[in-house]
Order: sequence, then structure tokens, then C-alpha cells
Amino acid sequence: MSETGPWGSRDGRVVTPVAPVATAVPASSPGAPNIDKGQSLPWAIASTLLLGGFIWLATGSGIVAVAALFGLFVHEYGHVLAMNRLGMGPAKIYIIPFLGGMARGQRNPVSEWHGVLVALAGPAFGLLAVLPAVGVWLATGDDAWMLGAFFIAMINLVNLAPAPPLDGSKALGPVLARIDPMVEKAALIAMGALAVWWGVSTGRWILAVFLGIAVFGSLQRGAWRPGEQKLTWGEAGKSLALFLITAAACGAAALGVLLPIADGSPTQALSIAARFIGFDR
Repeated sequence: MSETGPWGSRDGRVVTPVAPVATAVPASSPGAPNIDKGQSLPWAIASTLLLGGFIWLATGSGIVAVAALFGLFVHEYGHVLAMNRLGMGPAKIYIIPFLGGMARGQRNPVSEWHGVLVALAGPAFGLLAVLPAVGVWLATGDDAWMLGAFFIAMINLVNLAPAPPLDGSKALGPVLARIDPMVEKAALIAMGALAVWWGVSTGRWILAVFLGIAVFGSLQRGAWRPGEQKLTWGEAGKSLALFLITAAACGAAALGVLLPIADGSPTQALSIAARFIGFDR
């Protein structure tokens, strides 16, 4: 998921939009912006090991844990590339123990359209991480690598859920707000509550607590998306189309990599996917 986007800054500050390309200001100058130096190397390593260990315990597979970590970094790097390209950088990647990762830019997007592109860049670029895992499976025949590829695809698909603070909320939020800001707020809070219920009902307590805090923070933030140029109707249409295409690609990849280990049966592949999601409980 990305740190900046249609929701604004995560600390709740109202930030005035700036031009995508700005003159650099020395950090020592009065009034210079605080430059995000990123996660310290020791903490980044520790966070990665904690997250990898957590995935290993949850899945029982070191291969899946390695694949998931690789997929996470590729996903977040997609956000970084988009942020840097759109004048929000230099962006940094943060690893959050037991939860995942986050890409953070130096400033908010200048427009909601840019925010949508940043939000969707992570899941779209993250799908590329499926290819090496499939390649190792072809070379070794070890089905664990296909499960790892499935995990990568699901990282990207789950992030498209329209619940704060996931990427889907940043991609669909501006589209709903183009109709009416209250439509966006009601829909995304409802989706957030649904995501919390899913986390609790499937035993994913850490995720449920995290999403619950995010939803509560969204309610407390006040201005829903301050200071950004709103989507035009044309941009809203393109945003919705890009969201649907990205979601379809992630879903197809998730099921596609399961088919070889499900004896080519779509029903069996769906059953494996349902066990991962928790719908079989």
C-alpha cells in the first residue's frame, strides 16, 4: 500500500498541493520541508526478518515466505516508481512487521488522478514478481513455488480491496467522491468494516486490528482528501477502468498459478484459493 494518495498524509496534516517538479531547498534553510530519510538499515533488516518469519509460521513454508517478501518489495517498488515519476519523490519503502510494507513519498500527489495512478502502480507492477516464482517452479517442479506465486498474486489482489488504507480505497475513493464526497465516505467505511469482520471471522486478528485502526483514523481525519485537484468525469472513467483491469489481472494470475497444482481443475483451484481467503470455514 502507498503512504500518500487520495487520502492525504497519514498523520492527518492538511497539505497544500505543490508542483510535481519543485526547486530543491537545502535542508538547513528556514522553512525547508522535512526530508524523509527512510527506514534505518538495522530496523529494515529486523522488520523484514520479522515479517518473513511471521509468514513462514502462518504458511509452514520457507519458500512461500521468500516468495511473498519478494512480491511485497516489487509491489512497493511499483508505488515508488510512480511517485518518483509524478514528482512525489524520492520515495522510500518501509517494511512493517507482521503486516506488510508501505511506500512513502516526500509530498502528496498534485491531483487525484496522480493519486489513482500511484495506488494502482503497486498491484500492477507487483504482478511481475509472479514470473520468477513460476520460472523456479518450471525448473525444479516444486509446487511450493507455485503456492508462493499464488501468495504474490493475492498480495496484489487483497490490496485492491476498497478499504482504508489499502490501495483499492485510494483508487476507487476519488471515483466515488466525483459523485459525492459522502458517497465515498459511506462506501469506504462500510468496506473497511467488512474487511475488519473478515479478519476477525477468519482469525486474522492482527490484520483486523490494523484495518480497524485505519477505519477509525479515517473517521477522525476530518477533511477527506484536502488540497488535491479533483478528478474530471473522464479521469473518473479511466480510473474505474484501470482498477477493474488490474483487479481482473490479479485474480486471473492467482487462479492461473494454482491450476498446475490443482490438476488443471478450476474448481480445485478455487477451493485452494477459498482456504487461503478463509471462506471455507
